[in-house]
Order: sequence, then structure tokens, then C-alpha cells
Amino acid sequence: MTHLLGGAVGPATNFSASQIRDAVRRLLDEEQLPAIVQAGHPVLRQFSAPYDGQLDDAELSALVERMRQVMHAAPGVGLAAPQLGIPLQLAVLEDQFEVDPASAAARHREHLPFFAIINPQYRPLGGETAAFYEGCLSVAGYQAVVSRHRNVELSYLTPEGVAAEEWFSGWQARIVQHETDHLHGVLYLDRAELRSLSSNSEHSMRWSAPGIDDAKRSLGFLTD
Repeated sequence: MTHLLGGAVGPATNFSASQIRDAVRRLLDEEQLPAIVQAGHPVLRQFSAPYDGQLDDAELSALVERMRQVMHAAPGVGLAAPQLGIPLQLAVLEDQFEVDPASAAARHREHLPFFAIINPQYRPLGGETAAFYEGCLSVAGYQAVVSRHRNVELSYLTPEGVAAEEWFSGWQARIVQHETDHLHGVLYLDRAELRSLSSNSEHSMRWSAPGIDDAKRSLGFLTD
């Protein structure tokens, strides 16, 4: 069962299997990459439908590839189907960004090869948490500090229908949790320290240090 650090999942989507299939086909028929849905759209607040064969193999493969293209173009390290208006439990993840060594060390950030997850659930491994700034392609222009499990086990299906379980830690665990949350109607702001909320420009100017100590003191969050 997915473990949540506070907050609640959204109501179940009212999309039928045929409506999901039609929405995917319309998306795949578009010549241009689709826009990423922004906060305020109901699809981001719904518990997405578990994948159970709503698409044929070719459609599922094409949707995964289109999501990968949108994620790269954004750019981002993950994208969930609801972010393209599709309330289906499917997400793609990849982190190949180069970051400075100090930030990588502080955040335990390592490259994450591309993969897709279907019907994912995560559970914490141990009680450690880590708090860092993160953002979201569906909350464009802002970042906020979120405390997340440092280590998680992820259970999911591959697009080929193979059941998989993997352990993730550090920044990879953060990405896994963020994208799985999307499929349950949860945005990162539901878990964020709202006093830390910063525009991207303010974050770059003031709070881009590897850790969050300066931001904590100045903005007054996570105080003892």
C-alpha cells in the first residue's frame, strides 16, 4: 500500500475505459507535443484509473514514447499521464541532468535511467526523511521544500506487463514518490512547507545552495 507523508488521495476518476482510450488516441493523433496540464485542472486532483488493458500494446507503447518526448522537451525528470490530461496510472521517469558535485552529494542525486511505471505503489524503507526544494511541471514557475522518505521500495508493472520491485534512495526516491503521488491526485504542494514557496527566479537568486538551512532561517519554516 502506498505510504503517504500527510495529505489525502483524490477522488476516483469518472473516466470510463473508452473515454481514456479516446483521449489517448486524440493525443497521439496530434502533430505537436501536447501542453502540460497546470494546477487547477481536475484531472490532477483525481485518483487515476489503474491500467488494466484500456489500451492495446501499440497504443501503450506510443503513449509512453510521447510522454518521454514531452518530459525531455519540458525539461523534467518525470511525467505522469494526468499531466497530459489522461487519468491513467502511468508515469515515465529519467534523470540525466548534470548538477554540481556539492548539490549531488547533499541530495544523494545520481543519474536515473529512463523507465516507465504502471500502477505503482511505494512504501518507506526505514524512517529517514529528507527535505529539499522541488518543483513540478504542472505548477510552473515555483518551487517549495518537501520532506520525503529517503528510501523507498517501489512496486509496479512495466509496459510489458512484468511485475517489478525496486529500491530507490536519495533523489531517485524523491522522483519516484513525486510521480506516484500524481497518479493518486496529490501535488507536491500538498506536502510542501508553504513558507518556503519561491518563484524560480527567487530560488535561483537566493536558495540554490545544496541544502536548505539558509532558506529555513530566512523564510521561517521547519523551525525547532
